Amino acid sequence: MDCHNYITVFPERKRGQHLGREERGAIQQLNKQGYSLRAIAREINCSPSTIMYELRRGTPLRKSHRGRAPEYSAKRGLAVYEMNRMKCKRPHYITHCSDFVKWVVAQVRAKKWSLDACVGHARLHQLFADKEMVCTKTLYNEMAAGNLPLSLFELPEILKRKQNKKGTRKHKRLKGRSIDERPDIVDLRTEFGHWEADTVIGRKKVREAAVLTLIERVTNNYLAIRIPGKNSESVMAAMKELHAEYGERFSSVFKTTDNGSEFEEFSKIEAWGSSVYYAHPYSSWERPVNERHNGFLRQYIPKGVSIEKYTYEDILHFADELNSRPRKRLAYQTPEELFDAFLDKLYIA
Repeated sequence: MDCHNYITVFPERKRGQHLGREERGAIQQLNKQGYSLRAIAREINCSPSTIMYELRRGTPLRKSHRGRAPEYSAKRGLAVYEMNRMKCKRPHYITHCSDFVKWVVAQVRAKKWSLDACVGHARLHQLFADKEMVCTKTLYNEMAAGNLPLSLFELPEILKRKQNKKGTRKHKRLKGRSIDERPDIVDLRTEFGHWEADTVIGRKKVREAAVLTLIERVTNNYLAIRIPGKNSESVMAAMKELHAEYGERFSSVFKTTDNGSEFEEFSKIEAWGSSVYYAHPYSSWERPVNERHNGFLRQYIPKGVSIEKYTYEDILHFADELNSRPRKRLAYQTPEELFDAFLDKLYIA
């Protein structure tokens, strides 16, 4: 009987294309009729070696010389193929980096570091050999695949969504010079001493304690000071403490400050030699560094939780924790290290 009466004529195959169910069925039929490897290959439109490997997969081993020789089974060939496909995936390299993974998990849980900060800090200080580590992208991929013993809530930055910036609203009444008048050198982030300021609240309640936050734009050094309330008197009292701490060098440490619109009397610090520029209302992107770090502070003081529950020392400790985190923008150095180096140069001069 001519096999072409019931065998499908297969189209030209692509290079590297795997066999399908119909093709395996055709191989089984042709093999039973005694077709050679090359004859079957011509019918299937593939390489003879492809047929040879498929016959090996689908033919069970002969256990003895008695009885009939085992024959190829398309069902068996497909089962072996699918099993081999499951095993052919590249093994996870992270399985060879268990010590590094344990260290990363410890830093995330104890110090709230990001995965990138962990990788950068470990490489900068050579805590592990290169073959004992994986890169940042691999860590995030393994996190997404569920291969790290961490939850998404332990890495809140992953859950944040990007928001489009809105247009600047006009200020009804400026309390000082506009941020538009700020020197261009501030945007370059090359000169030390330019700060951004804001306040952080817990509950939206009158006469509730708040946190005055300031951040230096070059080093990312973050100051967080607990104040009795979100008002100009409390803000100025905290600034007077900073002025007393730095004394005559205050104007060198705090050259310019950009702050939120709720600061009523903040411009009074210009009498100490600093310049103050007011951001537009509802324009938090004009103080991006401060706004981002206020988000970090929320890891310690969640929204809606009263700041009355935290002491002055607690707030300082939270700021110290943030300043000890390695930052990618700082070549994985910490804000604390860079700020101390700047102060050393300032006091030696």
